[in-house]
Amino acid sequence: MLELFGDNSWIVGKVLVATWETIYMVLTSTVLSYLFGLPLGIILVTTAENHIMENKGLNRVLGSIVNAARSIPFIIFLILLIPFTRLLIGTSIGTVASIVPLTIAAIPFVARMVETSLKEIERGLIEAAISMGANAQQVISKVLLPEAMPSLLLGFAITAINLVGYSAMAGIVGGGGLGTLAYYYGYQRYEDTVMLITVIVLIVLVQGVQMLGDNLAGQIVNKRR
Repeated sequence: MLELFGDNSWIVGKVLVATWETIYMVLTSTVLSYLFGLPLGIILVTTAENHIMENKGLNRVLGSIVNAARSIPFIIFLILLIPFTRLLIGTSIGTVASIVPLTIAAIPFVARMVETSLKEIERGLIEAAISMGANAQQVISKVLLPEAMPSLLLGFAITAINLVGYSAMAGIVGGGGLGTLAYYYGYQRYEDTVMLITVIVLIVLVQGVQMLGDNLAGQIVNKRR
C-alpha cells in the first residue's frame, strides 16, 4: 500500500493518527454534549406551556440562552473559549483541548435536537400515563425517552456529523485531527495528495456515522412492529 504513495509514504502514518484523533474528539464531545444537552432538552420540553412541569419563566430563560449560544459561529466560539480552555485543561492547543469548545458548542444544538424529538410524541400517550398515576419522572423515563429513542439516535448521529465538521475547523488553530493535517500539511505545504485523502476520510467518517445511526434507529422501529 505504501508503494502507491511513492515518496509520500509518510502520509499514511499521518492520516491514521489524524483520523484517530478526529474520531476521539468527535466521539468524546458527542457523548459529553449529550450528558448535558439531553437533560436540557428534556427541561425545555417539560416546562413548556401545558406540559407536565409547566414553568413559562424558566422555559423562556433557557430557550433564550440556547438560542444565543447557537447563534455564535463555531470559529468565533472557538476563539472566545480559549481562556476557559486554558484554565480547564492547561492549554488551548491539541486534541484534548479541542474537546472543550466542541462539547460546549454542541450542547445547545443537542438540546434543540432532543426538544424536537420529544415534541414528536403524541400527547395522548402522555395523558394516558398521567391518568394511570405516573409522575413527571415516570412520564419522562417510561414514555418520552423510550418513544423518542429512534429520533434521539438519529439526532446523535447528526450531532456527531456536525462535530466532524467543527473538529476540522478546530484543526486550523492547532486542534489536532484531520483539520490540522489538511491545513498544515496540505494547504501550507501545497500537498494536494494530503488534501484529497483528508476529504475522502472525512466523507467516509460522515457516511459511516449516518449509516450507523440509521441502522440503530431502524432496528428499534422494526422491533416495535
